Amino acid sequence: MELNRWNPARRDVLRMSVALGGGALLPSASFAQAQLRTTPDQILGPFYPVGLTPNRSGDLTMLPGHATRAKGQLMVVMGRVLNRSGEAVRGARVEIWQANAVGRYAHPSDTNAAPVDPDFEGFGVALTDADGRYQFKTIKPAAYPTGPNSFRPAHIHFDVSGRQDRLVTQMYFDGDPYNDKDRFLQSIRQPERLIVKLQPASADVAPEEVVAAFDIVLAKG
Repeated sequence: MELNRWNPARRDVLRMSVALGGGALLPSASFAQAQLRTTPDQILGPFYPVGLTPNRSGDLTMLPGHATRAKGQLMVVMGRVLNRSGEAVRGARVEIWQANAVGRYAHPSDTNAAPVDPDFEGFGVALTDADGRYQFKTIKPAAYPTGPNSFRPAHIHFDVSGRQDRLVTQMYFDGDPYNDKDRFLQSIRQPERLIVKLQPASADVAPEEVVAAFDIVLAKG
């Protein structure tokens, strides 16, 4: 089953898995046999894309009909959707949305003074394959102000629908100075469960990109 039109060869996905330590995409037998914890949920947020059609190509950095790519650090977000038994959830709908490289959403209610990127809408959807894998090519979002002295850390929103479960959550980035102060991230018992560490892609795939591996666990799938 093809995930979408932007789909690196299987050997390249495996190379990325090895570069990330081998466990990000292909869990070990002991991992699969354990009862996993469901991924913590988070708020939907005020900037869910309205009036936009989600990009289904897998490459959010290039809008149809545009000659230039989105500005910012290229990033591959990839992982698996599993149930608590460690089984892959095939055909799960994974929807993401995010701010651009300077922290602005393509949303009419976003009053951030940062500029809109005309080449980036930051809204995509994909279906997981037989192994529960999903992937998007996007850009790394930036933190943005929420008040005179407050910021939200950089993050990507996820809305994941399996056969039986739906989960709304957010993925954050290791080292962001606003993680420790964010009331939404800090509302869960183990905030590190939603934080990813960016890794370089293998040099023969796309050396200019970084990889964020984020597995998502639904209760039943």
